[in-house]
Amino acid sequence: MKILYVAPHPNAKYGLFTRFTYPSLTLKQLAAITPPEHSVEIVDERIEKINFKKSYDAVGISCMTYNSIRGYEVAEEFRKQKIPVFLGGYHPSLLPDEAKQHADSIVVGEAELTLPRLLKDIEKNQLKPFYRQERFVDPKEIPAARHDIGSYNPFNEPIQASRGCPVGCEFCAMRIIEGNRVRTRPVDHMIDEMKSIKTKSIFFADASLTINPKYSKSLFKGMSELNKYFECFGNINVLVRDEEFLKLASEAGIYNWYVGIESISQQNIDAAGKGTNKVEKYGEAVKKIRDYGMMITGFFMFGFDFDTIETFDKTLKAIYDWGFDEVSFSVVTPYPGTPLFERYEKEGKITCRDWSKYGEGNVNYAMKNLTEKELAEGIRRIARDYYSIPNIVKRSFTNTNYSPYRIFIKVMRNISVRKFYFTEKLTIG
Repeated sequence: MKILYVAPHPNAKYGLFTRFTYPSLTLKQLAAITPPEHSVEIVDERIEKINFKKSYDAVGISCMTYNSIRGYEVAEEFRKQKIPVFLGGYHPSLLPDEAKQHADSIVVGEAELTLPRLLKDIEKNQLKPFYRQERFVDPKEIPAARHDIGSYNPFNEPIQASRGCPVGCEFCAMRIIEGNRVRTRPVDHMIDEMKSIKTKSIFFADASLTINPKYSKSLFKGMSELNKYFECFGNINVLVRDEEFLKLASEAGIYNWYVGIESISQQNIDAAGKGTNKVEKYGEAVKKIRDYGMMITGFFMFGFDFDTIETFDKTLKAIYDWGFDEVSFSVVTPYPGTPLFERYEKEGKITCRDWSKYGEGNVNYAMKNLTEKELAEGIRRIARDYYSIPNIVKRSFTNTNYSPYRIFIKVMRNISVRKFYFTEKLTIG
C-alpha cells in the first residue's frame, strides 16, 4: 500500500525558516514500524503542505490537543475521497470516542504493536474502529526512527531513548499514555541510531534524561565518542546533586538542558505534583550546569492557584538572579484527560472546550487570583524585558566556559524567541 502519515498544524506559515523547525519524531517512528512492503510518505504541516490530490491507500494522522481540530479537518478531507483514515497520538488516545467521529479507526496508546495489525486489516478490508495497546512496548521492540524520510533539517534531528515518567505532574498526560515507569532503549541501539543521523546536532524528545541516572550515564559515555552536540530535557533535582552526571553529560556533547521550573512558588509546585523540585535549589543548579559549559533553558508557567499580580516581577528577578541562558513563558493548560482537567471540571472552572485554544497561550479556566488581562499583560511585560536586545547581548557573553559555537547558538535562539514576543500576536488577552 501507499501510506501517508501526517502531523497537522493550524495556520501554518510556510517559508524558508520553517525548514529549520524540529522535524516530527512521531512521523519518523511511524514510518519505522510500518512493514517494509508498504511505501511511506510523511508530511509535517509546519514545514510543507498536504497534497490532497495525491492518491493513497491509507492515511494516518497523529495529533496533540492543540492541533486536533486541524487533524479532524485533514481526516475528513481524505475520507471524502473514500481513503481509510486512522488517528493516533495523545489527543485521540485520551478522547478516542470524540476522535472516532472524524476517522475510520483510532489507535489508542503506543503504535508499535497495533499499527502493523491495523494495516493488515486495511488490506483485508476489515478495519476495526479501535486498536488499543495490550501492554506497554518493550523498549527493545522500538526500532530506530526513519531519519531518511521527510523534510530534512540540516541543523537538528530528533531521537528518543526512553518512554514513561514516574513524576506525575497534575498538568501532564504522559503517565496516562506512556505509563509511570521509565522504559529505556538499549544503549547500543541508541548509539547505532545516532551514528546513522547525518546532522551534527541531535534533540532528545524524552520526557527527561535524568529519570534513570545510571542508564543516562552509560548512554553519555557512548555518546562521547560521536563528536556530536545534543539537547535534552532534565529534572533539576538530579542536575543539582549529581556532579558526575553533569561531567559525563558535558563530555558527551550535551550543550543545553531544558528544565521544567514551572513556578518560583513552592506551593504551586507541590500542588501540581512536582514536589521533587525545590525552589531553594534552583540557583545552585543553574550555576552548576553552566560551570560545566552547558546552557540551561527554564520553562515557566503562569496561572497556578497561588499566582498573583506580584508573581511576574518576582519571577523575572529570580530569572536574572539565577542566570538562565533562555526561558519560556506559557499559560497553565488543563489538557483533557489530565488530573488537572478533571479537577477543574469538578470545580466548575473549565471555561473553554475549543481544543484549538489549548496550545499553552490561552486561558481555558477560571483563575483564582488573576484575571486573563492581568495574566496576558504580566507575561508580555516580563518576556519583553528579558528578551530586549541589551539583555540578550549581556547574557550571551557572560559565561566564559561556553565555546564560540554555543555562544552563537545562544544568541540565535534568544533572537528567535524575541521575535515571537515582540512581533507575533500572543493569543492570550
